[in-house]
Amino acid sequence: MKLLKIGAIWCGGCLVMNNVIQKALKEYSFEYEELDLDMDEDEVKKYNPGDKLPVFIVLDNNKEVSRFVGEYKYDDFIKKLKELEVINEKEC
Repeated sequence: MKLLKIGAIWCGGCLVMNNVIQKALKEYSFEYEELDLDMDEDEVKKYNPGDKLPVFIVLDNNKEVSRFVGEYKYDDFIKKLKELEVINEKEC
């Protein structure tokens, strides 16, 4: 499973989520990719993100299996990723 974030540099919620995602990547093992709404316009169009950012899309073998939108507190974000089976705890 891979988590794809579609955001924009002008999006306040996207900036907030960058910190949450970086913390999650330090604590958990999951594949992550980020696309910018303006800079990666052609690639973003494939996912039809809508008009609310950030958009998180869960991909399994490059096929969308789920999506969620908006800002999340760290604990809620981790809970969501666990529910969607995106993350595994890193081995120590």
